[in-house]
Amino acid sequence: MKFIDPHQDRWQQVSGEDGPQVHPSPAPHRLLTLEQWHAVRGEWPQGVAVGVMLPNDADVEALAEDLPRLSLVALTFPKWVDGRAYSQARLLRVRYGFKGEIRATGEVLVDMMQLLQRTGFDAVVLRADQKLESARRALGFFGGHYQGDTVHPQPVFARHDPQPYSRS
Repeated sequence: MKFIDPHQDRWQQVSGEDGPQVHPSPAPHRLLTLEQWHAVRGEWPQGVAVGVMLPNDADVEALAEDLPRLSLVALTFPKWVDGRAYSQARLLRVRYGFKGEIRATGEVLVDMMQLLQRTGFDAVVLRADQKLESARRALGFFGGHYQGDTVHPQPVFARHDPQPYSRS
């Protein structure tokens, strides 16, 4: 899991005085809202790294045809008890085969690390009051899981090496 320091993040949102720019110009490592992306995707040059922030109430299918062009999809947890972004991440990985970075943003707590990893997230921006050391430690609490997930799709009993708690 990659932990993102928002002050040193190379991915930058495009905003003006009144909020997100309606029609941002292409540049590497732009992190666009879904609306911004829909406004510029027709002109966005191939090969210029772009990311999209997908609200947790948006349908992942809204990005399906564009996923090969995206390097990053940032999913939002507006409240730590709202788990819709877990489902979005799993759909991106399993149904749509997205290989880029899936980033958790918003109310991301240390307690969420295991489930974030199991559903397909590979990067997180922790809430400001959360400790990085605690998040790293939380990822090692369990050596394995009986059920399948995005990393190991098959349950333990169906794997060739059924060691449920072997680290891989």
